[in-house]
Amino acid sequence: MIGGYCGKILEVNLSKSKIHVADANEDVLRHYIGGRGLATKILWDRLGSRWSKVDPLSPENLLIVATGPLTGFYPGGRICISGKSPQSNGIIGSTVGGEAGIDLKCAGYDAIVIEGASKDPVYLWIKDDEVEIRDASKYWGLDGKDTVVKLTKDAVDYLNSKYRRFGEWKDPSILYIGPAGERLCRVAVVMEKWTHAAGYGGYGAVMGSKKLKAIVIKGSGPLPEIHNPIKFHNLLYRAYDECIRRDGMRRWGTGSGGYSVGAMQSSEPVKNWQEEWHDERSFGVDEFERRVWIKRYWGDYGCPTTCLKIALVKCGPYAGSLTDNPDYELQAYLGTNLGIFTPEENVYVASIVDDLGICGINGGNVLGFAAELYQRGILTKEDLGGLDLSWGNAKAFGELAKMIAYRIGIGDILAEGTYRAALKLGKMKGVDLLPYAVQVKGVAVGAHGIRSRMDYPTPIAYACSVQGGDHTSVARLPIDSNGGEIVRIMCDSAVVCIFNFFPNPSLMWEFYEAVTGIKINPHDWCYSDGLRILHIQRAALLLGGPDFYWDPKVHDDNPLRFYEPLPTGPYKGQAADRSEVENLKKQYYEAVGWDEYGIPRSDKLRELGLGDVDLALEEVRKRLKHS
Repeated sequence: MIGGYCGKILEVNLSKSKIHVADANEDVLRHYIGGRGLATKILWDRLGSRWSKVDPLSPENLLIVATGPLTGFYPGGRICISGKSPQSNGIIGSTVGGEAGIDLKCAGYDAIVIEGASKDPVYLWIKDDEVEIRDASKYWGLDGKDTVVKLTKDAVDYLNSKYRRFGEWKDPSILYIGPAGERLCRVAVVMEKWTHAAGYGGYGAVMGSKKLKAIVIKGSGPLPEIHNPIKFHNLLYRAYDECIRRDGMRRWGTGSGGYSVGAMQSSEPVKNWQEEWHDERSFGVDEFERRVWIKRYWGDYGCPTTCLKIALVKCGPYAGSLTDNPDYELQAYLGTNLGIFTPEENVYVASIVDDLGICGINGGNVLGFAAELYQRGILTKEDLGGLDLSWGNAKAFGELAKMIAYRIGIGDILAEGTYRAALKLGKMKGVDLLPYAVQVKGVAVGAHGIRSRMDYPTPIAYACSVQGGDHTSVARLPIDSNGGEIVRIMCDSAVVCIFNFFPNPSLMWEFYEAVTGIKINPHDWCYSDGLRILHIQRAALLLGGPDFYWDPKVHDDNPLRFYEPLPTGPYKGQAADRSEVENLKKQYYEAVGWDEYGIPRSDKLRELGLGDVDLALEEVRKRLKHS
């Protein structure tokens, strides 16, 4: 077996209550790595021939939880969650920080593949080779913190009673959903720890559709053997040294961005992206640090950066609200995007969203969308159940988040995500609402604008991404550039934290060789194995279905808002240029091997050994060329 792998995949069928351990295919691991790549391969092999007919919220969809060869070895623990996305109808590899990946590998598995659906609420228990589908009825309906507290206590009590040993068992890792996932909200996340979330993709809804409340994992074995322990040891110290030297990231994490991205780069969502600049010093990281942080250095397994924080509102109307950082994305989407510019109100909204199991980005995006409709008189207080959804009204946004999670009133429509809600509400109101929907292919764009060119410099970053609005996986030219989508596929497949990849991009590739014994460089990856994964994701996205199908001529584009000139700030007047976008799209299509319609070319697919993908795309070629 290749170094860094266990060589086993845990197969779970919830409909039949069957569990099976399968041998991993070594050739697949060599070319698809793990995480996002492995999940993409499994999904295509099992669902590709009927992809457009598979409902993401049906028992037929798969939920895949996958480690990578660098899980447990590269600093910082993460795991990848994937499946057919309820947001895009494509494949999104969504990673979340925590110890679940290390526990899963120490239990002896590289991945979990879950199919079918239980009739009643269940959770999956994994303790090495003891794997059980257990009753979760007493946990169903609990919010995030209560779920973690009660499942952890019950798991530790069980371990202490059955596996007696000196001392207490350490807490197991838990992947779980909140009320939003239980009600199949497309903005629901898969959570880990208190507040960590695999947000993009809507996989909390997939877990909910399977009546799967949680996956509890405790591995007591060692990590798998690696190819070159001495080289790995030296690389580990280099990585630690370089991460620790990043003093700003260690001290503030991405939480410094709540002020700086807006004030200095004009790239932060303000009031549903109507603006991207602000100079609200009340939202500076020093204010968060002084007023709400109660734990200043918090990191996941083996992480020397410890960029996470814990925040608590200590007094005032929101006293007791507890969450992490918030990091930049949640500062932006649950702060400035909603017209909120104080740490306490931001922490309050973030704490509610966390406990409900809603994605801070996709959930914050739909909250901002609703607020702009209220601003413009399209939605009324009556529509909103009496809520005054004025900008900055943190209490109202918290209440609307609850309505979304529990699908109450208009929350039932907003729970479908911004794109679907825009279409449905637009039909109800007789107004085109897509100009106010800041999303790409059903996925909310990350909190990084393109108009000023000071944050994301290329206007096709989201437009051509196979993961839609995912800010961690953006299209760039040249395609082998650091930070571009195909390099990020490696990050999500290996699986590593991108923030510990930044200090020295070469480290990830060196770690990969030391752990697996396989040498590969970024250029070769981007034109071979990485490109192969990209093409499968693109094919799944174009096949889409069953409710939406994407047309690259229409949907390989930015949100309409990004073509509106910035109204304020030092970059006032700047906007995305349509002619430039079209020109760069053509260049990108050519570079990755797509035709003029944005469909992967037959010759490129066959060169990459993807003849079955080529055949499946015939229906797309017919549909798009005659549309």
